[in-house]
Amino acid sequence: MTEPTAAPRPQLAALGPFCAFEAHAEGSELTAPWRTLSEVTEESSDVLRERIASVRATLAAHHGRPPEAVEPRVAASVAHLGLVARVIAPFLGLAALHGLPSRPLTLDDLRYGSVLGGAFRLSLPRETVPPTTDGGTRRPVNTLADDLFSGPIHALVAAFAPYSVSPHILWGNVASAVNGAATGITAAAPSLEGPARATALAFLQQPQLRDAHTLTTPHGRFTRRSCCLLYRAAPDAAGAMCGDCVLLHERGGRGGRSRTGR
Repeated sequence: MTEPTAAPRPQLAALGPFCAFEAHAEGSELTAPWRTLSEVTEESSDVLRERIASVRATLAAHHGRPPEAVEPRVAASVAHLGLVARVIAPFLGLAALHGLPSRPLTLDDLRYGSVLGGAFRLSLPRETVPPTTDGGTRRPVNTLADDLFSGPIHALVAAFAPYSVSPHILWGNVASAVNGAATGITAAAPSLEGPARATALAFLQQPQLRDAHTLTTPHGRFTRRSCCLLYRAAPDAAGAMCGDCVLLHERGGRGGRSRTGR
């Protein structure tokens, strides 16, 4: 059997942990702790329910509360945001550095190490990752956006629909993840701001995201038009808000906390 190897692109790892990924041979056998991300979206699977429950317990513990004190939909939204942020960032990094995958990727293609907290391990099929020597596959960025948002991202949004999180919030999470990835790449490598922001803009122009955010200019201030609900995990819903939250900006920018990564 062939196991995933170390991250094949040191430059991608240098852009931050959410951009880093490992690689596996297509069709290779799954071995622990690896799972396919498609398991998260399977209705008959307990994987998503268990992940949301774990996120709920973690949020509660952070605020010194019992798990039942945190609304299930809050935990579901935060879990969703973490998953989509981890999926989106490597593609943004690839587009900025090397080029695009040679074919559309599905959740069956993507493997992850099932752990909570920060950027969990992610692996892409080795055969689809562009080599650094030829500048990558010359597929249009809009094609990547279409593939990603009609495939893996759409599936992850649909999987969370039964957990009382509105589509407006879920697609807002996606928009926030796109902007967060571009912001993180730019902070790590200012020379990549142009391609990173151009790719992010192509993502944000997808039909699902046009009403999910406000962007003053292509490189301007980003505000999502919904809230990920994270602030509601604190007692009396008094938690800090993310830097791109619509509620924070409606309140004139007071009482919030900036967040540029996931």
